[in-house]
Amino acid sequence: MKQNKYDDSSFFAKYSQMPRSIGGLEAAGEWSTFRAMLPDLRGVRVLDLGCGFGWHCRYAREQQASSVLGIELSANMLERAKEMTNDQQIEYRQMAIEDIDLPGATFDVILSSLALHYVEDYDAICRSAYDMLVPGGSFVFSVEHPIFTALAAQDWHYGPQGEKLHWPVDNYHAEGAREASFLNDDVIKYHRTVATYINGLLAAGFSLTKQSELRPTKEMLESNAAWHEEVRRPMFLLIAAVKI
Repeated sequence: MKQNKYDDSSFFAKYSQMPRSIGGLEAAGEWSTFRAMLPDLRGVRVLDLGCGFGWHCRYAREQQASSVLGIELSANMLERAKEMTNDQQIEYRQMAIEDIDLPGATFDVILSSLALHYVEDYDAICRSAYDMLVPGGSFVFSVEHPIFTALAAQDWHYGPQGEKLHWPVDNYHAEGAREASFLNDDVIKYHRTVATYINGLLAAGFSLTKQSELRPTKEMLESNAAWHEEVRRPMFLLIAAVKI
């Protein structure tokens, strides 16, 4: 199923007010870890799967990538991305991630930020990414952590005084669709285990180079009290792989 919630005007308006929508990459808590997992982008061809407002596309060009293609299903997202972009070496195309069909060995780096947990057939994306990369090319992506997606509620278990007692995990191995609430709206996310994320890459032919569950640093904990929750349970899973 290909979702396009962002072309709903009410949902898009709420999303546009999120800190990461206003502040860009520096307002995204996982960005410093994601950035460190990217290879050298100088002179390379980059594909961004689910590019949203184009933040990563513009960053790649700031790092002197030779060209960047951003794929995004939402017309609203792409319109905003184009408004914020003044660079002929960045191209945006309206397309679902599942529909991508580009020539093999077209890109040196493929990245995706918090988009693949909305895609049902993850294995197919891994195979497509492998085909589109040159030998030695990198695939770097982030998703919501499986501990976070296992239950559709995606919320804490609370005590009688409203205190957050623990993060419940159930049906972890029952992979598939979850109807979750995001910005007070229902969205479909696809839960899969950590093993499935890793094995999908290995089956496609990739070699893993880095994995992170984003443990907050001392600096993060001191700068924002909300990060203390991420010590109790991971919210993000980030993976870097290379085509061998």
